[in-house]
Formats: sequence, structure tokens, C-alpha cells
Amino acid sequence: MADIFEKLLRSYGPIGQHRERAHGYFAFPKLEGEISSRMKFRGKEMVVWSLNNYLGLANHPEIRKTDAEAAQKFGLALPMGARMMSGNSNYHEQLEKELAEFVSKEDSILMNFGYQGIMSAIDAVCGRHDVIVYDAESHACIIDGLRLHPGHRYVFKHNDLEDFDKQMERATALIEKQKTGGILVITEGVFGMAGDQGKLKEIIALKEKYEFRLLVDDAHGFGTLGKTGAGAGEEQDCQDGIDLYFSTFAKSMASIGAFMAGDKAIIDFIRYNIRSQIFAKSLPMPIVIGNLKRLELLRTQPELKEKLWYNALKLQKGLKERGFDIGNTNTMVTPVYMTGGVEEATAMVMDLRENYHIFCSIVVYPVIPKGHIIYRLIPTAAHTDADIEETLKAFSETKAKLDAGTYKVESIPDMAEAS
Repeated sequence: MADIFEKLLRSYGPIGQHRERAHGYFAFPKLEGEISSRMKFRGKEMVVWSLNNYLGLANHPEIRKTDAEAAQKFGLALPMGARMMSGNSNYHEQLEKELAEFVSKEDSILMNFGYQGIMSAIDAVCGRHDVIVYDAESHACIIDGLRLHPGHRYVFKHNDLEDFDKQMERATALIEKQKTGGILVITEGVFGMAGDQGKLKEIIALKEKYEFRLLVDDAHGFGTLGKTGAGAGEEQDCQDGIDLYFSTFAKSMASIGAFMAGDKAIIDFIRYNIRSQIFAKSLPMPIVIGNLKRLELLRTQPELKEKLWYNALKLQKGLKERGFDIGNTNTMVTPVYMTGGVEEATAMVMDLRENYHIFCSIVVYPVIPKGHIIYRLIPTAAHTDADIEETLKAFSETKAKLDAGTYKVESIPDMAEAS
């Protein structure tokens, strides 16, 4: 019998294998100072494009005041225990009510974290006879939720309605053969790497052909899309067709937690059967009260969303004019697709950080499919025209170096040691 740890030490995984050179620089970097468009990295001020602080709420003065006052009044311990046992409060129920109203659903349930929340919700809703049909580029939290599912699942090519139709035929045939079970379709409102919206309206239209329920993870769309900020369903005028609407507070709300909204009867079922909440301590009161304030600002300060989109469109236009490929994004998420090898792309990112003081993330497998390299830029309402102009100038100059072969290196320095 082998020691279970032996296999771990033989392979640290696709990301972990680079840990000795990358730690503290490409992986687990430390950004210091107040959360804003400019922060310090290894002692240097950077224009930062790696924070999902979409509406700039992280350091909004009203938010900071509310957070501080709630922490002073309640502390972080209250309420103690899981909500089902002793951790419920009027504030928790108020936030659920206001969230449901904001996304035009009957009811909602709070979750401590988005990642484990949606995993556990999938587990609660789907039994072994049910079939899940999901988009190939679904977030890791959805994929891990599928791993908990004991039944069948079929994946359709990203935003490919023809392949979706094919997988729905397979799922429907299986359900008819079993004579039991149902179908849950899972997709995203906004795909966080490519920045394109899920084809919600087209999928919902296929409810006339197939019988299924639709779960949408709208982590990046909530607060950023739609006339009121209610997300991708509002943007595409199909919110009523979304049976379960999910989002996290970690993006536009710049906070912690998540929620799922839908028909009251179904949300009640989830509330009494979602193991990640039944067996976990309730969200602390300062976070709940802080999220109530954040939701209020989403509703009452539309200029935050307008500034986000002004910045996003200006950045994207500038990148395209300079010959960069930003794919099919139709949201604020701004991917820059790079050619060449990982070493070249990594050297360019180092140049951007060290010499131009631009901090963006490089994304490779397994976050995205093998063979692809993305620089991922996240514009926010906190960015300024100066931030954008400085970034576009840096990208223009580094692209010229890339095209000239300047970044062709045999290996990347050990940045963990350098830090």
C-alpha cells in the first residue's frame, strides 16, 4: 500500500508545478494599499486591472461607514450558529426579500459563499435520475457541483445552440427511457474569462420544444447588466424564463456571500435541503448589513454602472484600435488573446509590471482550455481616463516588442526568489 501523500509529491498539478518560480508574483501576488485602480505591488505603484470591484464600491465612503458601524455594533460573531438552528435574523430575511425584488423573483436564499453555495444548490436540486445539461465553459464552481451529481450529465459546446439542441435530445431520450427524472440546464449570464453573455433568450425559447428548468450563474452580470443592474436576464429581456437565478456578492457588491432566487416554493425546498448552509455558520451581521447598503447603492446610484461602462468601452475600443484581439466580449470583462508561447506572454506581463507599472493577470490552462493565453483586464467604475491612457500606451509599446521577438526567452526567471 502506498502512502497517499506520495502521489501528491510526484505532481503538484498544472498550476502548482510552477509554484517555486511563480509564488508571490504570478501566483498569490500581494496587492497592498487601499482598494482602488492604483495599488502597490512589490513596492511599486501599479494601475490594477485584476479586481472584480466593478462598481467601485469597495472603498465607497457610505459603504465603509456602514461596514464600520455594523462591526462596532454587532461584532463578527453575531448571529451564532447555522441559520436553521440559531443564526437567523430580521436583517438576513430583509436582504433576501430585497434581493428577490431586485431580480424580479418571488424569494431568495442567502449563501455564505458563491462557490460552495452553487455547488450545494445543484446537489440539493438534482437527484440520481435527473439529467444536467451545461455549457462547456461553465465556471469551476458549476463543474465541481456536477461532480457531486450521481446522475447523467451532457455538456454542450460553448454558446452553441445547435449542439445544445443535440444534447437536449440525448437528455430527453434518457429521461423518457428511465420514465423518471427531469432536466436541469445550467449556463452563465456572463462568462468570466471570455466576457461574452450566455445565450439565455435563445435557450429559454427552446422550452417550447423541451421540458427543462434553467439555472443561470450571473456572478458577473448582477449589478453590471440590464437597465436597473438586475443582470443578464434583464439585459436580454428574459428574466422570467430563468427558473433559478444565482449571483455572488464578490463582484459588483465588493463583499462576501451569494444568493439564489426563484419561485418561493422552490427556494423553500432549497432552504431546507442545502447542506452547505444547513451545516455552516450564518453570515455575520456586519456583512449582511453591509450587503443591504451595497444593494441600496446598486438601486440608487446608476451613475456607478454608467462609469463602469464608459471605462470598459473606452478600454476595449483602444485595445482593438491597437490591433489586439479581445474576442467576442459584449460585457465589461476584457480578455486580450495572445499568440506565441507561454514564455513570451509571461515575459510581456513581467515587462508590463516591472517597467510600465501595469498589473493584469495572465490566464492559462486549466482556467481556460489548453493552447490559449489570455491577459484578463477588469475595468471598474474606479478607473480613470489617465489609467486607461497609460495602459493603452503600455500595451502598444509591449506589443511592438512582442512582434519584434524581444520576449523570446528560453525560461522565465524565478520570481518567487526575486520577491
